[in-house]
Amino acid sequence: MTLPWTPGPLDNSVAVITGAARGQGRSHAVALAQQGADIIAVDICADIDGIPYPLGTEANLDKTARLVEATGRKVAPVVADVRDLQQLEAAVQTGIDQLGDIDIVIANAGVVAMGDAQTHSESVFNAIVDTNLKGVWHTILATVPSIIRKGRGGSVVLVSSSQGLTGRGGDGSAAMFAYAASKHGVVGLMRSAANAYGPHQIRVNSIHPGGVATPMIINDFVINRMTENPNPAVTQTLLPGVPLVEPQDVTAVVLWLVGPGARYVTGVSIPVDAGHVVM
Repeated sequence: MTLPWTPGPLDNSVAVITGAARGQGRSHAVALAQQGADIIAVDICADIDGIPYPLGTEANLDKTARLVEATGRKVAPVVADVRDLQQLEAAVQTGIDQLGDIDIVIANAGVVAMGDAQTHSESVFNAIVDTNLKGVWHTILATVPSIIRKGRGGSVVLVSSSQGLTGRGGDGSAAMFAYAASKHGVVGLMRSAANAYGPHQIRVNSIHPGGVATPMIINDFVINRMTENPNPAVTQTLLPGVPLVEPQDVTAVVLWLVGPGARYVTGVSIPVDAGHVVM
């Protein structure tokens, strides 16, 4: 069978990835670079009040940059908080000045406070919603004008969660309410953006990982709280023996969505969760 498109690398493209210092963001950055993309790697490189585990650091972001450079591609590592639109726009512009206008956006930055049992913590609720939902909107605002200006279309992937498709595992805490609400909200952003930017040949999709083996889940706070108060509904999957998916499993879907094989795919939500949302 002859495919209507020719699979190939992402040469001469520029990708913006938020939350790039470690975890899924680093995995996406290195894989896209291996396919030929130059990378604008964005991360807050600081902790956030209300989030009970350490976030990525400048040393982590530097390591991501070195791994991208090892592929032979260019990288512009920039520090910015996705909650602050002006700061994010300035950081993205720094990357554009170095690498050129954008083709691909991976809005990956996100936080969680799984295991925090507080029900009335507005600081936790706001930290999660401001990062996971407002931060994604800010990322769209800071990047899509560059794609439009470049004039050859592009691909935007919004990283939601399996909790953006189901309320399973809800425990009444501010943390879980905020996480599920923010990740559901990403789907609304995706659908609205797919309609808004379709005339510019910009495809917008969301992906929905289950629990991923990254520092967001594998940290002392989450592990201790989940051990003390296990919630099987959070981790239960249809496929047996898959407690957590790996970052590269999510990256494989990202690579497909930004590549030529998905040239007519827009406005869809794709779970990468071993069947969590269909249980």
